[in-house]
Amino acid sequence: MKPMCKVVLLVGLVTIMTSCNNMKQIKQLPYPATERGEVVDNYFGTKVADPYRWLEDDNSEATSEWVKAQNIVTQDYLSQIPFRKAIHQRLTELWNYPKESAPSKHGEWWYYSYNNGLQNQSVLYRTKNPSESGEVFLDPNTLSEDGTVALSALSFSKNGRYCAYAAAASGSDWVEIRVIDTDSKKLTSDKINWVKFSGAVWAPDSKGFYYSAYDVPKKGVYSSQNQFQKVWYHRLGTTQETDKLIYADMKHPLRYFHAWPSDDGKWLFVTASEGTSGTEILYKKVTDKKFRVLLAGFDADYAIVECQNDKLYYVTNREASNYTLARIDLNNPTKSETVIPEHERNLLESVESAGGYLFATYLQDAQNKVYQYDFDGKLIREVTLPAIGSVGGFRGKEDASEIYYSLSNYTAPATSYRYDIATGESTLHKAPQVNFDPSLFVTEQVFYPSKDGTKIPMFITHRKDMKLNGKNPCYLYAYGGFQINLTPGFNPSAIMFVEQGGIHCVANLRGGSEYGEEWHKAGMKANKQNVFDDFIAAAEYLIAEKYTSSEKLAIAGGSNGGLLVGACEVQRPDLYAVCLPAVGVMDMLRYHKFTIGWGWAVEYGSSDNEEEFKYIYRYSPLHNIREGVKYPATLVTTADHDDRVVPAHSFKFAAQMQYCQAGECPILIRIDSKAGHGAGKPTSKRIEEAADVYSFLFQNIGTEYEPVAPTAQ
Repeated sequence: MKPMCKVVLLVGLVTIMTSCNNMKQIKQLPYPATERGEVVDNYFGTKVADPYRWLEDDNSEATSEWVKAQNIVTQDYLSQIPFRKAIHQRLTELWNYPKESAPSKHGEWWYYSYNNGLQNQSVLYRTKNPSESGEVFLDPNTLSEDGTVALSALSFSKNGRYCAYAAAASGSDWVEIRVIDTDSKKLTSDKINWVKFSGAVWAPDSKGFYYSAYDVPKKGVYSSQNQFQKVWYHRLGTTQETDKLIYADMKHPLRYFHAWPSDDGKWLFVTASEGTSGTEILYKKVTDKKFRVLLAGFDADYAIVECQNDKLYYVTNREASNYTLARIDLNNPTKSETVIPEHERNLLESVESAGGYLFATYLQDAQNKVYQYDFDGKLIREVTLPAIGSVGGFRGKEDASEIYYSLSNYTAPATSYRYDIATGESTLHKAPQVNFDPSLFVTEQVFYPSKDGTKIPMFITHRKDMKLNGKNPCYLYAYGGFQINLTPGFNPSAIMFVEQGGIHCVANLRGGSEYGEEWHKAGMKANKQNVFDDFIAAAEYLIAEKYTSSEKLAIAGGSNGGLLVGACEVQRPDLYAVCLPAVGVMDMLRYHKFTIGWGWAVEYGSSDNEEEFKYIYRYSPLHNIREGVKYPATLVTTADHDDRVVPAHSFKFAAQMQYCQAGECPILIRIDSKAGHGAGKPTSKRIEEAADVYSFLFQNIGTEYEPVAPTAQ
């Protein structure tokens, strides 16, 4: 039986003086008195208490009241930080620069996204000449009054006549697909709902598209488990109820399926996956009734690149940790052949096609290099990039003579370039005008030893006049999982922090695939502790080399990175001054019971398996918080519409930390409204959250914020 009331807010009765540094004390309101239930689960003979199970019910009045009470305490604390407004102002200045994507051609038009600086969502423009300004084609800011509806996917029909967009509301993973007639710029009657992790994939004849969707949820739209994703075909001008079912697998409810048609309209492929890694490719001629297995899974990854002359080109890590490009004859699929062999050291991150060529993007020590090949794997040239950093683009139509790509790094926002496919020459297309002086900063890459001696790369950005005296504020960020590679990218918040004499660090932990699938496997399942050891070693390195000290060090990460921060905080609470876990997976024993959490079992393992339960339980952040320990200042961040990592993870973690905290440092949780896991978050909300997070950081490392005059470059 569920209690009617589970939280009591003691506002106005007692205040707590918080001080875990030499900054001015803040009069903190007491934490809400969160009721502890008596739920106990038995995992293979191990009894595990779950006192805050009731917080998993995101629809209950009790949970709603708890959220309100926690936000009152947090916002009251943040409002007392004297430099909070100044940080918000500076972040607004740094965010306020024009952002323009590299253009891509569809039909007679070149399309690109543009944000004038502080628009909540970037606007889709188009032009017939990339060197000239364009016209507004689609403005997502008009889809909601507060900018909380965002585009999550965009695709054009082969003839360029139609544009399908997937719109997500309030940060949810659920999207609605709509179609625009590019001639009139008006919406058609087509509307597709209950789509998740899919956009529209157009059929070659431009008369309709494929998409992946779930059945209408019977309950818990934002928290219940999603099962039985199906592939459908929608013909333009018809209703969703009449769409044709293309593929379903009723024997495997926890698989994802995505369709991909060949440009010649002859072949149709379905990529199946059981989680976040490991795939299988099914195929058939469009005229056939049944799909057959082409590339069996799920112990390797396959990513389709192109289908040409009845041969499928795909990137895979089967027997190739750093990935290779292969092709297979669809009329005689007995064996595949290598087109681009595996590189001994560099990761083949992706392959795109344009203008009759293949463009292979590699990672070399977490920095991009690009090579141009023909379809037989003959190297044409290495693309000479204008700077070191991360690239995006290098895709286009088969008859393209030019394509556009973008390049960014830690001190330079995304800049777009035109690439001449025949000559290999890159010329500047658009460079943003920024309001800071990048010449004051430098990014270095170091390699430090982890606990087992493995060398881990880390990017460190700081002012050129920084002194290694152990007194610098330091922000250490990482992810470490799901084959996600952290490459150099621009972040206005990082610039603000470094302006203040701070050091911004990004560590490339195991669990990503910066060095191939072996690097990934070294940080997953039973090897997950390696990831935490890598992160802890990064903190120890920064302290030993006198970049910073424990009193000035903050650690941060989101999603799987939130798990990282939570695990490292409970394992080494002595090592950091501030911990900033965002939308983290904190309850490792129950993550798979919500929305699409089951898909992460291939990465983490599952508490339903006895052997996997043992190692998961050892590091699960929620279950390793101990009473009587002095934990660092902690600001947990989450959002009410996060249906990727449901907010119950953060709710339960924050409640348990508040209950167990033996020190003076605050344990707060910031719960955003009409927001989700992070994708598509409006600019205004991004700035507000960053201002709160960095205000909390400065306050709890004892560092005053000093206003900086903007410098336009």
